[in-house]
Amino acid sequence: MGSSQAPYPFSHVDAHPDPRRLIDTLYGLRSEAFYVSYKQRLLELLRAGPGQRFLDVGAGTGDAAGKLCSTTGAEVVACDLAKVMCAEMRKNGLRHVAVADVQRLPFRDAAFDGAWADRVLQHVEDPGRALGEMVRVVRPGGRIVVFDPDSGTQALNIEDHRLAARVLSLRQTVSLRHSTVARRVPGILTALGLQEIQVETRTLLVRDRKTVDRVMSIRGWADTFADLGHLERAEARRFNTLLDDAIRRGTFLYSVTYFLTSATVTVTGHREDRDTGGLRSANG
Repeated sequence: MGSSQAPYPFSHVDAHPDPRRLIDTLYGLRSEAFYVSYKQRLLELLRAGPGQRFLDVGAGTGDAAGKLCSTTGAEVVACDLAKVMCAEMRKNGLRHVAVADVQRLPFRDAAFDGAWADRVLQHVEDPGRALGEMVRVVRPGGRIVVFDPDSGTQALNIEDHRLAARVLSLRQTVSLRHSTVARRVPGILTALGLQEIQVETRTLLVRDRKTVDRVMSIRGWADTFADLGHLERAEARRFNTLLDDAIRRGTFLYSVTYFLTSATVTVTGHREDRDTGGLRSANG
């Protein structure tokens, strides 16, 4: 089974042995209060209006892109590196979908009024380059909004604190490419010359069985690390037993803090080029 598991699953969705499971994971988050709340705030920070054009980078199933279109009258181009995600977005009725790598966006300079990346930078190879590309394609005065977890802030309470710490460490190094990129985003945007940089925090707190299984899939973490050879199978079984014990006793707790960073592209240093819809290559 170990060979069927891939590191950084959301970095290589098309290569995943079960991409449908990843898609269903995203759908499972839509009704959870934490995700509904921060996504609403993210879209507010874009300051979108009718007739404007925005870019959703790493758009996944396209839920946020569709909501921005329907609630503000803005146009959204939704892009994702995974072809399977782009197919899902088209199935969901999105009109403007592009298979694209955020590190090499196929759009012209200053083509959009804003761009956002929601839980994306933790998965890309070079977050700094990705942010530079997002800034490049946004017009002067346009908005950049980024949301990612800082997995260095994780806390997990089960009876064996050493085992908990080990699993959280593997969560940082095995599951994610850049587990603490969120804390670096404001500095990167400062270095890129952006203005009005603001940072808000949101902490996800998990204590109940439903959220353990549906939101964070915590029950599968130790088994996945055992499949990949990072944990002994007995350790994974012990982790799951202690997890169930803690939930039953009401002592379980998991938390992680997310950073929501917003900024405005500097008025100088950009080239306006919007008359072709912003696409270097036709992709709908």
